[in-house]
Amino acid sequence: MFDGLCAFPLTPVSEDGLDEAAFVHLVSRIAAAGVASIGVLGSTGIYPYLSRGERRTVLEAAVGAAGGTPVIAGIGALRTRDVLAHVEDAQAAGAAALLLAPVSYQRLTEEEVYGLYRDVSEASSVPVVVYDNPTTTAFTFTDELHGRIAALPRIAAIKIPPPPAGTAAGRVAKLRKVLPDRVSVGISGDWAAAEALLGGCDGWYSVIAGVLPGPAQAIADAALGGRADAAGKASAALEPLWALFRAHGSLRVAAAIAADLGLVTDPCLPLPLRGLDEPVRAEVRDALRLAGVTG
Repeated sequence: MFDGLCAFPLTPVSEDGLDEAAFVHLVSRIAAAGVASIGVLGSTGIYPYLSRGERRTVLEAAVGAAGGTPVIAGIGALRTRDVLAHVEDAQAAGAAALLLAPVSYQRLTEEEVYGLYRDVSEASSVPVVVYDNPTTTAFTFTDELHGRIAALPRIAAIKIPPPPAGTAAGRVAKLRKVLPDRVSVGISGDWAAAEALLGGCDGWYSVIAGVLPGPAQAIADAALGGRADAAGKASAALEPLWALFRAHGSLRVAAAIAADLGLVTDPCLPLPLRGLDEPVRAEVRDALRLAGVTG
């Protein structure tokens, strides 16, 4: 489940609550596209904004709608106590793996982060993905720390941030030197996926696949098949969307795409989060047209 395309759907939530029907439709649509796995309650799944009960509902709905496609469940929280509660809930719901970022308000030390993953690895009966997301968490993993954590039981994969253009192969090769062979390396940052997959990443943890699974699967298939020209062309076709991701953040752009395609009803983000302003929404519609994709 860590090799190939992992699609991360939006969790559509307003002040009226979770739109479970829309969420189930998103997950079912992704599963039908043949992705390797589905990631819920990640950054696109807005897990920090949901109660424990809402998270359980999302997990149960995702596993039920996935049709046998493995579901990777985000379990992040400020306190280890709460992370471990989410571990229990995810396993009870039937999640195939867990995704954990070192969430914090007070900046965490390396030993605190190591202790978090040690506690989770000891509590989990399913594989764990280390989510390296310094933009959101303000924590930067060293390769030495990655190696220490990867040696723990149940640690099965690392989700890395996008390296600068032209450096993916070197970054992956350097990281692999400190990892056990059993640990998969996956890329986030959709615009960097084709290069990273061609450069040695095993998987792609994708936001765009949550709303446009077909075009994302085409990029993944070409890159993992070693067809560099095809992968590059397929990714370049989505550059209008990648530019909006970089400018406005993938969450808000993905929410706008989902609304434009009629997959969710606005508003679909919990306050204080707000969707894109209309001028940028128009740019999203133009980007979809230029990319030649409608779903």
